[in-house]
Amino acid sequence: MSFTRIADIPLQEPFGPGHRLCAGCGAGIAVRLALKAARGPTVAVNATCCVEVSTTPYPYNAWGIPWVHVLFENTAAVASGIVEALDKLAREGRGQKADVIAFAGDGGTFDIGLQALSGALERGHDFLFICYDNEAYMNTGIQRSSATPVGAHTTTSPAAGEALGKLERKKDIIGIVASHGVEYAATAAIWLWRDYMNKVRKAIEVNGPAFIHVHAPCQLGWGFPESETVGISRLAAETRFFPVYEVDKGAYRITYRPSRPRPVVDYLKAQARFRHLFQPKNEHVLEWIQRIADENWARLERLEAIGKQPS
Repeated sequence: MSFTRIADIPLQEPFGPGHRLCAGCGAGIAVRLALKAARGPTVAVNATCCVEVSTTPYPYNAWGIPWVHVLFENTAAVASGIVEALDKLAREGRGQKADVIAFAGDGGTFDIGLQALSGALERGHDFLFICYDNEAYMNTGIQRSSATPVGAHTTTSPAAGEALGKLERKKDIIGIVASHGVEYAATAAIWLWRDYMNKVRKAIEVNGPAFIHVHAPCQLGWGFPESETVGISRLAAETRFFPVYEVDKGAYRITYRPSRPRPVVDYLKAQARFRHLFQPKNEHVLEWIQRIADENWARLERLEAIGKQPS
């Protein structure tokens, strides 16, 4: 199935209204769209994160599908076990197969959960792992993660005095995932909902592990009005700060190419976490961030060109 029109989106709400995520939460939008793109019986595996604590405060539950909460570090391991158990029961005629989707934030994917994710990808279990990336440990106090971009203020990479926020570059999680030889990995932006939902369905239909890294703006941790979440997502894509692309059977393909890319400062100035960079003394950091974005885009174009060469 291809999602091309609003009318293509199912009316059912597997991720129900009434959860307690912040108003304007990008992660909530990411999970809702992903489950609307699901194709049939689905089991969700959810790491400790904002989504977990805000959707299942006892005795309430916003999930309309089977759901299990696991630790930061073992999301992919538990998803692997569920896949194998369901397959065994189906072979024995004691149950039916179901799609398994694991959800985790950047902390539970880029950092604490990376070892289990790598193991599951290497073993080849048939599940989809979705990392909703709000670029810090938002649930526990807005601490920096390896997904936090250069220059961002967090509580553990503060911008104060001579400190400029986080100075380390964001980890290339798609490159790490693709190096395992998985059939499908992709980035997505909630603004580009058609692209995102079609990637989720494509990933589910892969026979083996698949991975999606979705940009999920956080109004609390990033510092923007709650009504601007989708607009922030759009700026991330249009400035090429967060490139939208896929790696399909090893071939890179950029799936959103802005005709007139906007400067990265348009994205940065919309968020309080980068406010300190607009002091005259920090202009060199803005130039550095623009250079990082340009170099990353050029790298993706080179990888895309390699995939187009005849074999």
